[in-house]
Amino acid sequence: MMTCLLKSKIHRAAVTGASVDYEGSLTIAADLAERVGLRAYERILVGNLSNGERFETYVIYGAAGSGVIELNGATAHLGRPGDRLTIMSFTWLDEATANAHKPAVIVLDEHNRVK
Repeated sequence: MMTCLLKSKIHRAAVTGASVDYEGSLTIAADLAERVGLRAYERILVGNLSNGERFETYVIYGAAGSGVIELNGATAHLGRPGDRLTIMSFTWLDEATANAHKPAVIVLDEHNRVK
């Protein structure tokens, strides 16, 4: 049997921008994404803590060290700068692997620095 578990989570990321006129995705500073094992173009589930919106999209890398978290395309309508997001990815694991699995999680401050 396979079980779907949380793989990666960036908690309380602050939206730094929103661009409707951009191909859909969520831009995440590369260093933050890599720290939790998120790949470019990986499918993610995003929860907006400020307005309750939840949506799926995919990751694109922004400049490392920039702290960028930008809503692109249609997702730009689901939040605004300053909103706090929880960004999650999931993975399927067999029972033996699932029993030992621990997700990679970071919590960010208001400037998107790891607490």
